[in-house]
Amino acid sequence: MTTIIRAGSAHDFLALVPALVGYRPARSVLCVAFSGNRTGGVLRHDLPADPESADALVSTMVGTMCRLAEADAVVPIVYTDREFAEDGGMPHRDLLEAIVRRAEEAGFLVRDALCVAADAWGSLLDDDLPSGGRELSLVAESALAARAEEHGPVADSPSTLARLPEPDPLVSGEIARLLGELDSPVDGADEVVECERRRAALDELERELGDALDPVVAAERLARGEIASPAGLAWLVHLLDRPMFRDAVLLQVAFGAVIGELALDSAEDAALRARDADASLEELMRREFDEADAESVDAFLTRLLLGQAAARPERRRIERALETLTVATANAPVSHRAGALCVAAWLSWALGRGSAAGALIELALESDAEHGMSQVLARFFGSGTLPEWAFQPPADAAWERRTGQ
Repeated sequence: MTTIIRAGSAHDFLALVPALVGYRPARSVLCVAFSGNRTGGVLRHDLPADPESADALVSTMVGTMCRLAEADAVVPIVYTDREFAEDGGMPHRDLLEAIVRRAEEAGFLVRDALCVAADAWGSLLDDDLPSGGRELSLVAESALAARAEEHGPVADSPSTLARLPEPDPLVSGEIARLLGELDSPVDGADEVVECERRRAALDELERELGDALDPVVAAERLARGEIASPAGLAWLVHLLDRPMFRDAVLLQVAFGAVIGELALDSAEDAALRARDADASLEELMRREFDEADAESVDAFLTRLLLGQAAARPERRRIERALETLTVATANAPVSHRAGALCVAAWLSWALGRGSAAGALIELALESDAEHGMSQVLARFFGSGTLPEWAFQPPADAAWERRTGQ
């Protein structure tokens, strides 16, 4: 039996939705999952372009809902630029009806099904809905709109979630200097001079950073939010620009030092094999994974990268790392940003922030259109894939928001 959120409370719920997703949705279809009266995650997809893609979208969203732990109810919401007045009624009614039908067939309680258009909003389950919809001012002026802001700032769009802070000229200048010396070419007539410059830069960094020059120590300090100096930020950007260190740092931030050390050892072995095979490290790793024993260390680490594990990453470590990565990338030369942005994108995806992850990957590809890992993640995120741990019960109550009050 369908339970209806009546018009008097539905607009209050819509006022809370931007806080749930972190931005103001547009041209999207959302499914807000519930466990009892608590929200337990939000699925978002672009509005479909045609009936064929609409059918596939409905199947994907309901299928994903079925995998969400403890989810027993849902509210689908369409956000569109179309108008009630222009359509002579609710835009995208067919899409909402299809989601409701498939969700109920799958055993979900559909609490409501809503459409927010350019000129009005309405509920599919509201028998008294005017043909022109209900006034958007009801949502904007809801008392819960102010309460939603208490959960933190709401971005205007997903791309805003990936906006980098303003660089500090002194910090960015120092980072650019260090990166320029670390990445000095070591071939040609000035090979000896360039090698000396690189050695001098490494000596300078070692004096300032000490044991944090070790990638495992650097990754742990990143996860603890302990990297702030220009030297530390420059070394971080330098490490993340190299596949051998990038993936190990990424996994260590998410899963701890033991996994980071394991990933670094695996990458070092793979680098030797890549040199012998005259192939890039990323090419070799993709090829070997396709052929690898499912129980091998390399296959295990790749499954973690693909989110094929139930163990949930450590949220606070990732949050601290993301704070540092945004500062590092904002102050790094554009030509050196791709690796750090790629890591920030994956970490955002690991937290379930798919829209932010996609926006960060776009920035990475703007920095380097040929960046291999960013190209892979762009396709991966674009498929709508979620990590397996997203379907497990949340470990922290802060992830859930009570909306039944």
